Amino acid sequence: MNRRPFQPVRIGVAGAGNFGSLHAVTMAGLGEAELVALVDRDEDTLGKLPPQLSEVPRWNNLETALKKSGAEAWVVATSTASHMPVAKTILEAGLPVLVEKPIAVDLESGESIRPLIKPDSSNFMMGHILLFGSEFRVLRRELEQRGPAVFINSVRHRCIPHLELYPGEPPLRLGMIHDLYMMFVLTGGHDPVSYSYVRHKTHKAEEDVSLVTLKWDDGTLASIVASYLTPVSMYEDGFDRLEVFGDGWVARSNPVPRPVEVWADRARWPSIYEICMEDNTPSGMLAEEDRHFCRVVRGQAQVPFAARYEDAIQIEGWLKKLEESAEG
Repeated sequence: MNRRPFQPVRIGVAGAGNFGSLHAVTMAGLGEAELVALVDRDEDTLGKLPPQLSEVPRWNNLETALKKSGAEAWVVATSTASHMPVAKTILEAGLPVLVEKPIAVDLESGESIRPLIKPDSSNFMMGHILLFGSEFRVLRRELEQRGPAVFINSVRHRCIPHLELYPGEPPLRLGMIHDLYMMFVLTGGHDPVSYSYVRHKTHKAEEDVSLVTLKWDDGTLASIVASYLTPVSMYEDGFDRLEVFGDGWVARSNPVPRPVEVWADRARWPSIYEICMEDNTPSGMLAEEDRHFCRVVRGQAQVPFAARYEDAIQIEGWLKKLEESAEG
């Protein structure tokens, strides 16, 4: 099969924290990309990046990087509150963006960039990593082949220190956003007809448990819980589980932690989220997401369902209704 020549896309990454650095290392290892810029306002954060990124130009100022780096497209992996200001600056420069989720802190903020988005969303893609995960792809295929879901159950537990690592980011928005996107895909993008959101707070009034139930007009029910409850001694990234119940069938996925385990002074899972770096060669769902974004930039692929701008705004509408219904 003949393939069109592919010129690597010159990529910049805005935000050099946890997930920003993962995007940077991934892009640096892809044949479809050339990492040409790293931006973060915090010099210390830039100084803590992995050694394989030492030759990549760095800036503390996005506007300067836009002028000098030569980047053709950008990944926005800054704090949620800054997603829209950063994305707006890049879009106004005429460049496409991949924005980590959630799209914004609220629906109104997410709507602020609408005038800059192309009708086919070809200049905007959400970082919906689980779309590219092998387990979710299999589960989605099973659902398509076996019939509609009756009940979907999802749990996503993270370790207690998340309260300090991500202040002001409740499990609903930091963790459960992944699950809401999966529900969006598994129900064909239809809006629920009822929303319920119950939360638990610590003695410091910090939300550490988010419990959501959703119902669709065809009767499908979903229960989703996300928390910061697991102790670090158990596993620093907790665990995930997704179950889909249909008429006479059940499918279950346990994507985190991955099944490869190593024991030494403590248990360890080398491949946490199906994100693998062997000999600086990335593989897994983040690599596929970033590779797909490069293809979108080159006009060789479309932004996938659930990663388009309108999809992100629709999910933000779900979050708004859930927050309006919050108890606890």
